[in-house]
Amino acid sequence: MRSPLILIFGLAAHASVAGAPETKITPVAAADLPPAVIAVVTTAAPGLKIKEAELKEREDRRYYDVEGVLPDGAEIEFDLLETGGAWKIVETQRDIAWTATPQPVRDAAVKAVSKIAPVRVIESTQGDGMVIYELFAEGRPKAPALEVSWKKGETAKVLSEVWPH
Repeated sequence: MRSPLILIFGLAAHASVAGAPETKITPVAAADLPPAVIAVVTTAAPGLKIKEAELKEREDRRYYDVEGVLPDGAEIEFDLLETGGAWKIVETQRDIAWTATPQPVRDAAVKAVSKIAPVRVIESTQGDGMVIYELFAEGRPKAPALEVSWKKGETAKVLSEVWPH
């Protein structure tokens, strides 16, 4: 029998998926990306080798998710939002180890779900310096079971709704 705490962590993932808006996703070859999108991501990450991309359309917003590899071999993903005909990075994502997650984030997650051991952590840096930590539970790879927001110098907070980007 699963412990109630692990079950709570698992139920949080189900709740976040239920409220998510529908997204139209179109794969895009790196060679077919708009030059403006390529310019934005290569300026943010010089030497980036783009591996794959998707155009996502949701709630009258257009995003490109551009995944690539940095010169040091680290994987990175940029989410760009089209605003006023220009592309802007709204989120930069990378996988990190749970042990590398800042202590205020781990403390907030443990307070929400006292027994937590995420199998994957995505660190999503927003354009304003806020960082969203997406914590994934065992057997639930599609949606985070818990999301925690944190900005250096502020209190980490467990989010009650799915982060919009």
